[in-house]
Amino acid sequence: MTHQVDTPTIPVIDISGYLKNDPQVTNSIARQIDDACRSIGFLVITGHQVDRQLINDTRAVTMNFFGRTIDEKMAQKMPPDRYRGYTSPGAESLAASYGQKSPPDLKESFSIGPIEIPDDDYHSPASAGAFFASNIWPNGLPEMERLWSEYYGEMERVSTQLMRLFALALGLDEHFFDDKVDRHITNMSAIHYPPLKSEPEPGQMRGGAHTDFGSLTIVQRDAAPGGLQVLVEDQWVNAPYVEDSFIINIGDLMAEWTNDKWVSTIHQVGLPERIEDAMSDRLSLIFFHQPNYDAKIEVLGNCTTSDNPARYRSTTSGAHIAAKIAAMRSPELGQ
Repeated sequence: MTHQVDTPTIPVIDISGYLKNDPQVTNSIARQIDDACRSIGFLVITGHQVDRQLINDTRAVTMNFFGRTIDEKMAQKMPPDRYRGYTSPGAESLAASYGQKSPPDLKESFSIGPIEIPDDDYHSPASAGAFFASNIWPNGLPEMERLWSEYYGEMERVSTQLMRLFALALGLDEHFFDDKVDRHITNMSAIHYPPLKSEPEPGQMRGGAHTDFGSLTIVQRDAAPGGLQVLVEDQWVNAPYVEDSFIINIGDLMAEWTNDKWVSTIHQVGLPERIEDAMSDRLSLIFFHQPNYDAKIEVLGNCTTSDNPARYRSTTSGAHIAAKIAAMRSPELGQ
């Protein structure tokens, strides 16, 4: 008899019970999250209460922007001193952030940072550098700023709720992370994977193999072919498309925080298997949650034992993300 190996799957977790303050259901959700973060580092959430119309409107206005000419989009080109604005096709290699050489990714993107910035010393350039730099918005598309701002606010709500669920899953007080993410430095990006007009270079992907940088990532994706793939047990596993859901994964920072109790998993955005599918557009809205720039990141005490001491030195969220972005935005790629 042939032994059949089960293909790993990414779990789908309904978080609505937590939002309804149901303690018994919340404990179950926390256990499911812990299991997912220990084994695969990815999960899909439903029951998040983000309005579907807001998602649809945000996607629509974003596609309007990406439908502009390259010259029009380059008017909002990302400057070298901040992670804001437009990044053209071929300007980034995600695999480079993971220390791998690869051709540039087949994508373009538009990125923003925090929306409402207080006028105080903490948020000033002298203290925070470019973490709270002004956003760059497209000319002649005012509804994009309004919709993106509203969507960003909803992602702030969801990420805070997830960090509280993470705390419970790790056996901590529910609000353990609150004062470490209340002035977060999250970047939100729309990543557009346009139809392929020529044969890709050897090894070229829509998004090269990499791990994410921060605490967690929230991905709103579509059902177009050629999507997110996660490396599990030496297998590339396709992330499921679940209607009205978000894909969540933890990043390197959370893995270090937990002493690798939770895993930051390599993933990529692959190319469609059939050439006719490569003619389709893909669009993902991605919230790269990152704690406060001065948040001290050191291995949690309950994630160490005498046989498993801390594997990482303490750092700060800001220092960690700055090094990762510098690696990704390689000068040889023209950024």
